[in-house]
Amino acid sequence: MSTYVFGDIQGCYDELAALLEQIDPDPIADELWFAGDLINRGPNNVDTLTLLMDLPNAFCVLGNHDLHFLAVTEGVKSPHRGDTIDDILHHPQRDAFIDFLMGQPLLHKNDMLRAVMVHAGLPAMWSLEDALHWADVIHQHLQDPELRAPFFDAMYGNEPSNWQADMDFPARLRLATNCLTRMRYYSHPGQLEFAHKALTPPAGFSPWFKRRHPTLEDWTICFGHWATLEGVFEPTLYGLDTGCVWGRALTAVRLEDGHVFSQAALAN
Repeated sequence: MSTYVFGDIQGCYDELAALLEQIDPDPIADELWFAGDLINRGPNNVDTLTLLMDLPNAFCVLGNHDLHFLAVTEGVKSPHRGDTIDDILHHPQRDAFIDFLMGQPLLHKNDMLRAVMVHAGLPAMWSLEDALHWADVIHQHLQDPELRAPFFDAMYGNEPSNWQADMDFPARLRLATNCLTRMRYYSHPGQLEFAHKALTPPAGFSPWFKRRHPTLEDWTICFGHWATLEGVFEPTLYGLDTGCVWGRALTAVRLEDGHVFSQAALAN
């Protein structure tokens, strides 16, 4: 059995299909993990979601673009300029696509491999138990039709950016969502910075993965989201967003031996 973890697809179906052909996974024995931002900004969300829904042994987590699409479907937000979600918004299988995405978690872990996958990252202030808790709380909100719209309505914004034990629940929920789906830079013991995308960190901050909670020291963390890194390939850390939607490549790693697979962006 092998485990393959893929970076941000963002609707780049042709590259996903080509990368899967290159890897040629065993449909029974192998697992395929997808690190979020499955859709949006790329040209073919419909075929991407259809493939992911049909793949055996596929495990996905949600990214910020996936959550934004779901917020649009709830009527909480309008599409942003640059969004490419009209193909699923107006598709006959729209409801099936929405149900599929609403059912995906924000964190996936494998105890045997001691590996965890999240879209953006895991801040050092959180133990693995904390991360699992908040991922589950968000998942419960997505599963409950009465909680979805209020959740999405409160989801947007960069504040609060400092984790405090006495924060009210809506503030904690927004910050937890931002940690799991938008975080890049972190300052211990709990200050986050969500606006900065450049490789030079803002003063007082460093990439979130430079520091871990002790409960995650011997775990492999897989993440996407941060395309400007152009990939991170370390023994217990894999950053897999290599900017396919920006014309670079779609990347996957085999966890068992660290072998990297890459498919260059194709002309659309």
